[in-house]
Amino acid sequence: MLSVVLFQPEIPPNTGNIIRLCANTGVDLHLIHPLGYSLEDKQLKRAGLDYHEWARVIEHQDYAAFLGGAGGRRILACSVRGSRTHTEMEYRADDLLLFGPETQGLPKSVLTALPPENTLRIPMQPTSRSLNLSNAVSIILYEALRQIGFDKLNFI
Repeated sequence: MLSVVLFQPEIPPNTGNIIRLCANTGVDLHLIHPLGYSLEDKQLKRAGLDYHEWARVIEHQDYAAFLGGAGGRRILACSVRGSRTHTEMEYRADDLLLFGPETQGLPKSVLTALPPENTLRIPMQPTSRSLNLSNAVSIILYEALRQIGFDKLNFI
């Protein structure tokens, strides 16, 4: 199953929105510590509404612990420095979609440790710095779900 992975997220409402997204799509959410907030944060809970109970959230003490539990699954890093657009990727049902913290993105050390073809970007205006994290996760996750046939999701 596809998974969303947040590397050291900083802003509670973004994670809350992503929890809601993951609950609605049946996708696991991995959180790599340190987090910029407590999982008890009111803003996080408010943004996730009552979807927290429907989302599977897996915490990792650090990036090394996450890698140790990845089980050989392909990691796709999502970054403004990505080498290919998110629509050029052929997604697999067990991909791990990795996103960096809101203020700085994924560290260069994480990006360079992955094959260049596993780094994705979302096209945007050349003068733009970045998209909101929860919006970027939605865009890439839904493209991946579209390609793998939306798995067992119902159409509204």
